[in-house]
Amino acid sequence: MAHMIRSKFLLLSLKYANRIAPRISVPLKYHRLCFHTSGILDVKGKEMLMPSLSPTMETGTIVKWFKKEGDKIEPGDAIADIQTDKAVVTMEFEDESILAKIIIPEGTKDVKVGTLIALTVEVDEDWKTVEMPDGATAPKAASAVQPTSTPVASQAAEPLPGQQNIPMPALSPTMTTGTIIKWLKQEGDEIQPGDALAEIQTDKAVMAFELEEEGVLAKILVSEGSQVEVGQLIAITVEKGMDWKQAVVPTVTRPSATAAAPAPVPSSAQEPVASASAKPPPSGQVYGLAVKRLLEEYGLSSGSIKGTGRTNRLLKDDVLAYIQAHNIKKVAPKTEEAPKTAKARPASPLETHVPAGKPSPYEDLEISNIRGIIAKRLGESKSTIPHSYAAIDINIDKLMELRGKLKTEDINVSINDFVTKAVAYALVECPDINTLYQNEQVVRVPKVDVSVAVATPAGLITPIIFDTVAKSLTDISKSIRELAEKARKNQLKPHEFQGGTFTISNLGMFGIKEFCAIINPPQTAILAVGSGREELDSSLTKVTRMTVKLSYDRRAIDEDQAADFLAVLRSMLQDPSFLAAGKIPALRYKRDIY
Repeated sequence: MAHMIRSKFLLLSLKYANRIAPRISVPLKYHRLCFHTSGILDVKGKEMLMPSLSPTMETGTIVKWFKKEGDKIEPGDAIADIQTDKAVVTMEFEDESILAKIIIPEGTKDVKVGTLIALTVEVDEDWKTVEMPDGATAPKAASAVQPTSTPVASQAAEPLPGQQNIPMPALSPTMTTGTIIKWLKQEGDEIQPGDALAEIQTDKAVMAFELEEEGVLAKILVSEGSQVEVGQLIAITVEKGMDWKQAVVPTVTRPSATAAAPAPVPSSAQEPVASASAKPPPSGQVYGLAVKRLLEEYGLSSGSIKGTGRTNRLLKDDVLAYIQAHNIKKVAPKTEEAPKTAKARPASPLETHVPAGKPSPYEDLEISNIRGIIAKRLGESKSTIPHSYAAIDINIDKLMELRGKLKTEDINVSINDFVTKAVAYALVECPDINTLYQNEQVVRVPKVDVSVAVATPAGLITPIIFDTVAKSLTDISKSIRELAEKARKNQLKPHEFQGGTFTISNLGMFGIKEFCAIINPPQTAILAVGSGREELDSSLTKVTRMTVKLSYDRRAIDEDQAADFLAVLRSMLQDPSFLAAGKIPALRYKRDIY
């Protein structure tokens, strides 16, 4: 009996002994007090990854950190400003914690979505001893932005307390450089939140750069008309009450003059004198007539200059750089008496076109950033997108008649307003056209946002009529006029011209009967609208017709879908009475185009 009691007691002790120990828990903050140096209890940081702040975002740029290491984060606090492919968006954090370590510094470009950018710990944990989570590795520091095209190599000095260094902002997703058009504040001027500091020309438009914090403009580092890279310092501000004249300009390290200076050249080489019988030594380099003329004028040998062209080819730029680096002067031409029988060579047109000592009649015009980006994007679109085209003629007699009736009632709407409204309805009827091509896939967009091309002195821009279907004809007309006026005055906000699901380009007011437009990616289609023209139909009746041509991305849209869209558009414009009423008809329009 006693043996059985001892056995049961032993079993009970073994059964419950292991359950008692784990129930004894000690808060982690007391672990730190007692075992601060224990490697077992070191704090494992929680990963903060680069978020996806837009549907098409693949990489982002850390513009500014709002929190520093050791700062407490409350739910909903702003952590950092991140530049996406659309705009600069504020990243917020939803958990209460402490920012323990910043992995990616400010100004780092092209950080992929999902990359580790910071570590956080719980409020009661020691953030100073944070460790990387298991399996996580910190990105290499080489991903930070390093200026390449500017002489400034790094900015070493930290701003003084109360002093803030203002870098060139990224005012559009594709902006890499900006030009300071005009400073709207002078040194010593006070700045209120929302005040415009300067007008900056981006790759899209001239935009006002606004500051969100109050202060005093202490120093302007970049003069008007200068083009600088995104992230380069352009100004310094200080807090109100500080002596703005005492602001310290950050020190910069520049390439040493000795490193950039060319190697010393013997004095004999400074002004080479070619003897009458001397001939340049032969070399294996290939060069053209322009290079040959330069070599003869300066008495140089092609073998002494290294060519940078393909297949050991000596370029004109190579010779000019060598001449400038070595300060070489032209060789005086030999004066030989021409034979009496030789006839004088007739002057070339270039020699007789501009009299000596007079300025050239030609004028060089600098291409703006906007025009350069437009040319680049259109070139990329034409070379990378398989364009297909479909055109259709539309009888606009009823449309012209309806427009005249509305005008008698003091309702002024244009043909383009009718086209915009009809296009919006046609996109609802044909949702396959209202798509974007992103990441090698077609994305159907639920809302219809029509972009309208507007010509400005700086270049073409496409402001957006958001939710076009819900707007009436008068609303569309008013929106287009206001956006066009803002575009010509360079007052458009980024969200007013970035995006859109479909574009209309109308050259009819310039007398253009028909043309092909180039798709604006990631959109998959654009409509080119020509002018109205009077013709005779089969019954010899005079009618007014207008040609519209659809350019579409063959990867996303098929021929029958394009034809379906044009047929619906033609039906709506040939019977436009419902467009003025502002209601979508209950019945779908007939799709045949014959």
